[in-house]
Amino acid sequence: MKIGIISFAHMHAVSYADHLTEHSDVELTAIWDEDIERGSRMAERFRCEYYSNLTSFLETDIDSVVICSENVNHKEHVIEAAKMKKHILCEKPIATEVDDAKEMIRVCEEEGVILQVAFPVRFVPAVQKVREVIQSGALGEIVAIQATNHGQMPGGWFIEKERSGGGAAVDHIVHVMDLIRWIQNDEVKQVYAELDTRFYDIAVEDCGIVTLELESGTIVTIDPSWSRPRTFPTWGDVKMEIVGTKGTISLDAFKQHLVLYNDQQKKVQHIGWGDDMDLGLVNDFIDCVKSKRCPSITGEDGLRTLEVVQAAYESNKLKQAVTLTRI
Repeated sequence: MKIGIISFAHMHAVSYADHLTEHSDVELTAIWDEDIERGSRMAERFRCEYYSNLTSFLETDIDSVVICSENVNHKEHVIEAAKMKKHILCEKPIATEVDDAKEMIRVCEEEGVILQVAFPVRFVPAVQKVREVIQSGALGEIVAIQATNHGQMPGGWFIEKERSGGGAAVDHIVHVMDLIRWIQNDEVKQVYAELDTRFYDIAVEDCGIVTLELESGTIVTIDPSWSRPRTFPTWGDVKMEIVGTKGTISLDAFKQHLVLYNDQQKKVQHIGWGDDMDLGLVNDFIDCVKSKRCPSITGEDGLRTLEVVQAAYESNKLKQAVTLTRI
């Protein structure tokens, strides 16, 4: 199977490309990037063809694309790829606007192509075990969930609202929200959010607290901040405290790590030794395309998390809770 990558704007693109080139059933044959220098450099690194013209790239014999462009460009790139009958793995968030996400899903359905959204944390074994325990009923009724997705401030286009769609909220709520929906088989009923900019002199939010009520009645709080300092030994965390009527589970998705005292780079680093979540995501997408099955993480999954993000922004603006209405 031949795969191409649309843009290396997002840092995850390099990890995905590494795993694609290591897969025995896949060839990474083409890269498109509007940044000619970056695209050419990556094409040389991964020994494939660089295209500066998106149409020419999509006219090649690739079967699928991995889209890692800036958030605001996801819509255009997904729709263009779908119309050329390419299956799609799209970096999160699916889009910056709910209506855009709906159109992307519709076009992919009409063109008969797979649209999978990149939520790799689903492929962490600890997360999968927690889901298994909760769905078995061992924790009883889930009463409350406290979750964090702290990270370092990424800079670049991530802090330019016209390209990212927002700041820490759009960057981090979606990961945690996808896990909660997947683990609980539940949807969000109401959102209350307070967002702020306290750590950096930037034009988007870098911290906040989001409180949710799920349709089941479960109360959820999410801290989606860019609060980790540059000296932090890893990019951030994904943690949850899940309280049920029969017990409590504490989840640390990235606890499996070694501590490296790196004198060369003059910093302490956490080096994960557990299963690689990006590898799990890439392998799942490849299997999905080869077996022509429904993706594990659908466009609708991406849409539902984006609805929560947009409700959080609306709540923060109105200073009141917002009720979600799904169509």
